[in-house]
Amino acid sequence: MMTNSSKQENHTILKMSIQVRLNGFSFCIIDCNTNDILWFKKRDLGKENSPVKILEEIERLYAEEEMLQHEFNEVGILFSNDLFTIVPAAYFIEEEASTYLKFNTKILQTDVVAHDLLSNDLVNVYIPYTNINNYFFDKYGEFEYQHNISVLIDAILAKKQDSKEAQIYLNDYNNYYELVIVQNNKLVLANTFHYETKEDFIYYLLFTLEQLDLNPTEVYLWLMGTIVKQSDIYDIAYTYIRNIDFLIPAFSFTADIDRSESFHREAFSLLKTIKCE
Repeated sequence: MMTNSSKQENHTILKMSIQVRLNGFSFCIIDCNTNDILWFKKRDLGKENSPVKILEEIERLYAEEEMLQHEFNEVGILFSNDLFTIVPAAYFIEEEASTYLKFNTKILQTDVVAHDLLSNDLVNVYIPYTNINNYFFDKYGEFEYQHNISVLIDAILAKKQDSKEAQIYLNDYNNYYELVIVQNNKLVLANTFHYETKEDFIYYLLFTLEQLDLNPTEVYLWLMGTIVKQSDIYDIAYTYIRNIDFLIPAFSFTADIDRSESFHREAFSLLKTIKCE
């Protein structure tokens, strides 16, 4: 373990952000004195697993990785799942939080319901994984956690797009993606879609546009996450949506990682939650 005396001597400020998904997880550690990304680790498990299995894999990672034995000035957890719903703040009653989720999510009696306050008077109501939260609480004490799509929504709404055409942000994780649509600086939709084939991938995207009465030839599609240009899902997306490009995140963090622009796009939520001031 890093001792307090060594931390004071070196004035090291380490912050870590962790993203948890049912098909894997990612860790990112930043030295806030130098703005260096010291360590990034992603573990993809292929298929979706239970929160119990995910925690087992996280515990295994802690047993293997020396970087995780340091003390951290700040730890943040992001949960990426489809157990969420967006509610206008004017209609949100905290004591009734679970009620909003009942329309689209199966809630167990043991589930804890959390919520994030978003910009533009919105609230994201969601279910975190209690066993994973308990694990990190035992390890680090108090920490902050959010839903991954909360970070994405706030970052997109903060861009203040001038275009009147709908802006679509697709954050891909290999077999599912988060989809956020804004128009006239207002949130139109936030959802997640699971897919196995490129046909699944494009079907959910085009079906969503159809339901929202949006023309695929007029909208702008911004790609994030793991999607790359040399891929079947990019090719099929470009077949139907011609205004398509990769988001270029504006982070000041530096890293000895090949193609840092694509890395910043893949680790967007992790990097967005770490504030070095």
